[in-house]
Amino acid sequence: MQLYHMGGPWVGQTFYVAAQLGIADHLGQEPVQVADLAARTDANEEALYRFCRVLASMGVLEAHDGRRFSLTEAGAILRSDAPGGFRYGVMLQSGACFRAWTEVMHTVRTGEPAFDRVHGAAYYDFLEANPAENELFNRAMGVTSLAPAIAALDRYDFTGLGHVVDVGGGGGTLLAAVLRRNPGMTGVVQDLAAVTAEAPAHLAAEGVQDRVEVVSGSFFDAVVPGADAYVLSRVLHNWSDEDCLRILGRVREAMPAHARLIVIDSVIPEGGGLHPSMLADLFMMVILGGKERTEGDWRQLLDEAGFRMTRAVQAENTGGTLVHALVEAVPR
Repeated sequence: MQLYHMGGPWVGQTFYVAAQLGIADHLGQEPVQVADLAARTDANEEALYRFCRVLASMGVLEAHDGRRFSLTEAGAILRSDAPGGFRYGVMLQSGACFRAWTEVMHTVRTGEPAFDRVHGAAYYDFLEANPAENELFNRAMGVTSLAPAIAALDRYDFTGLGHVVDVGGGGGTLLAAVLRRNPGMTGVVQDLAAVTAEAPAHLAAEGVQDRVEVVSGSFFDAVVPGADAYVLSRVLHNWSDEDCLRILGRVREAMPAHARLIVIDSVIPEGGGLHPSMLADLFMMVILGGKERTEGDWRQLLDEAGFRMTRAVQAENTGGTLVHALVEAVPR
């Protein structure tokens, strides 16, 4: 069995330094003296040189004579404007979330999120109390990070479904993508008021504002009733089974008998072998108290919530990143 190198956390934190300082934004193909880079990023020259030396060994930077560095093609993924929001994802996972892992044994022994113990608040409460962290979270969860979920829905046949509710739909990015591909459909994006504040502008930019209603409200309290389909994209893995049953219960109350539930989340493959969703499962447990689930877990959870699971379509894993599966269910 191949073991992961014990220096893994140091590698992650080295990427964090690059992301936090915006090194990729300050470099291009032309070599830059580390002294100049330190001045631009408000860093100590010697310390920054030693980090850049490691980044060069990993292919993020290219080292040149005279303590000069340039950005490689691979390193461009850390630019602020790079597709995928990778820079912000690194910052999100390597800052406050990384510190939570210092108390990982609290999670192992109690089953409770270590994040709450370290920071004195549950993750979403922490974001609400820390505007800078909340902004970082929104950037990391932005448009390009939704690409796998959008790709999963691209494979779904919405024929005969005229009205869809995106439950926990944030700024409406996913719903806008669905409506663009299905011109006859209308929809609702429902989420907390602080999250939906940006939805009208985004929906207008996508040209679907006349077909969408934005509803502010917690899915723990109520879900907009009467739609043909309800989408829960990357929502349920944030929550424990108990909380998921509460969410699904509200969705079930809102659904007509003919409606469908569409869940976009990862599905842990049965059997051996390391899968990215297994590592994501640990992150969810330590930070949020949530979990990634196997197909059997999904079937049992949905059954307890009053649904019958009709299918689970696992996306192909191309490149070792976390992919999203589509789970469909109907009311029992």
